[in-house]
Parts: sequence; C-alpha cells; structure tokens
Amino acid sequence: MDLKILLPNKVFAKHKNVLRINVETLEGYYGILSNRRDCTAALTPGILTFETELRKESFVAIDQGVFVKKGNDVFVSVRRAIQGDELSQLRNAVKTEFLTLDEKQQEIRFAMNKLESSFLQRLTEFSTTSR
Repeated sequence: MDLKILLPNKVFAKHKNVLRINVETLEGYYGILSNRRDCTAALTPGILTFETELRKESFVAIDQGVFVKKGNDVFVSVRRAIQGDELSQLRNAVKTEFLTLDEKQQEIRFAMNKLESSFLQRLTEFSTTSR
C-alpha cells in the first residue's frame, strides 16, 4: 500500500510499500492490510502504526481526522501529526498537545455559545421593546 499522511497545509509524510497499518477510530482499533476492502473511518487522537516492506515499524502521533483506503492508496488526513521512534514520548505528546487543545477548544465553543445566546436574547428584547 502507499500511505500519505496529510495535514491542512502540507503533505506530512509519504510511504510506499506499507505492509500493514494500525489506527484508532471512534469504534476502536483497526489493522489494515493491503487486501482489505476500501473503507473510510473517523480517527481519534492517538498513535498510527505502520510497517514498511523492510519490516520496520514506525509510529506517528495524530490528531483527529479521517482515514481513507481506496485500492492500494491510503490517505490519513489529520489536523496535526508528530513522527517519532519512542512510543512513550508520542503517547505523552497525544495527551499534552492534542487532547489538551481539544479541552481548550471546548471552552472556547462554550464561551462562544454563551455570547451568541446573550446576543440573541438582547436582540429579541430590543425588537419587542421597539415595537
């Protein structure tokens, strides 16, 4: 298989002759071999593992994204990715960088929802008093 890991602004990595890929999806962990049917999956922040033709196992910490297998091509499109050799360091990177940021994004969304609600409430009050 040919694996491409895509970020929003660039191609993060390209690997040819990949024998197997392990990914974490919303439904759990999956192992992908070259003879697997075409598929798509939503990815959660975690570790993507793949083995090349030289029997070398590689690890990439990925943020949430999408996995697509079509024929011999595999595309992993994620917000952020970090490649490394130490699995423990990558797991820590997932915890500190990807999951923490998601908590910050949730706080921002909550604040935005409060602002929108307040704005709509005041707009409604203004429109009823101006009649």
